[in-house]
Amino acid sequence: MLQLRSIFLTRRAFLAGWSVVLVLVCGWFWAPALVIGKLAVLIWVATIAADLFLLFGRRTGLSAKRRTLERWSNGDQNPVTIQLKSEYAMDMQVRVLDELPVQFQKRDLVFSGTLPAWGHRDFDYAVRPVKRGVYRYGAVQAYVRSTIGLVERRFSLEAAKEVAVYPSYLQLRKYELLAISDRLVLAGIKRVRRVAQHAEFERIKEYIPGDDRRTVNWKATARRGRMMVNQYQDERAQQVFAVIDTGRVMKMPFEGLSLLDYAINASLVISSIAMHKEDKAGLITFSDKVHDMVSASRQRGHMQRILQVLYGQGTDHRETDMEALYGAVRRTVHQRSLLLLFTNYESVNAMQRQLPYLQRLGRQHLVVPIFFLNTELDQDLKHRPVDTEELYVHTLTERSVFEKRLIARELERAGMKPILCRPQDLTVDVINRYLEIKVRGVL
Repeated sequence: MLQLRSIFLTRRAFLAGWSVVLVLVCGWFWAPALVIGKLAVLIWVATIAADLFLLFGRRTGLSAKRRTLERWSNGDQNPVTIQLKSEYAMDMQVRVLDELPVQFQKRDLVFSGTLPAWGHRDFDYAVRPVKRGVYRYGAVQAYVRSTIGLVERRFSLEAAKEVAVYPSYLQLRKYELLAISDRLVLAGIKRVRRVAQHAEFERIKEYIPGDDRRTVNWKATARRGRMMVNQYQDERAQQVFAVIDTGRVMKMPFEGLSLLDYAINASLVISSIAMHKEDKAGLITFSDKVHDMVSASRQRGHMQRILQVLYGQGTDHRETDMEALYGAVRRTVHQRSLLLLFTNYESVNAMQRQLPYLQRLGRQHLVVPIFFLNTELDQDLKHRPVDTEELYVHTLTERSVFEKRLIARELERAGMKPILCRPQDLTVDVINRYLEIKVRGVL
């Protein structure tokens, strides 16, 4: 059935139409041109009619499916495929516009190509969400034209679709696979020399690239005819809590992701690594009060529970109340634990207001405050000032960077093990500090 809202004249049709009009105008000055123009009008109309017949001769000339992950990973590239299938008996030119979710603020995602007769074609792209939540797709708009190319037929296919964006589970899987194969060093995780009294022999296994050559068991190697190494296990059943500040200080964005989302992604990974290392993982979120607490555990399904709690977190723009955190931890966490505190400090005064409560927590637990370098200031530091205004900005930038390092030193003097890092390096730096603490047995 012919649907007027599905018919679009192409640029070629308009060019041909204006050419016919030009010939008809010439007929005012030269009579034979009028006859040629009338004939051209008939040919133009007949060609459009033939093109319409080719496009609308089949009721369902095209079908489409949008293939993607069941849920997207926040901050990562998530693959999407549009699969087109033709029911036309001839090759067609196709132009595809995918109506992306409004969160991407992008309306120019267009693909074009040739769709073979009775064949199919895939168009691939990737999306990088930077906020958790539900993303809603619109339709896949496909515009098809024949070899004549005067008319396009629009197909509105694959109706609205919803995709939930979760914390970075793709990053989680990456580190899980590296941890299982004992190849975390490939992701930038440093090897820390074991302290003998905090590690015990577990088994002899075959050497794989990345294993410490100092653990080679030469007797087993000679007996088996291939390189074998001793594997050690660390002290078990320690509690590791990811403590996430959801206050206003975590709202600042870097490369599209807020500091809170960086902290959430790192918390998901470190919880998995801790459970892989036979420790118990827990979670605490707070701002002016404690919002969520997940008890430390390593039971089956515990990671899914942590993932669901992290999915629902958001900044509430409130001031951080460290006293509320101290009271909740004192009431509920009775075993000495590692507290990975994800927060941010922009001034020494801000840190000093929280320091008494951090020190009280430090008497019962090992506290690792984690805060961030402002990488947006790097370009200002590289740029040499040329006038008074730029010199003023440069001086303020240097002061900000110096103050961050001063905060780290003050926390170290208070007996804590702070991490000052770039947002992009957060996950690797946190894993390195956790493994260092575990291997050296300081918890």
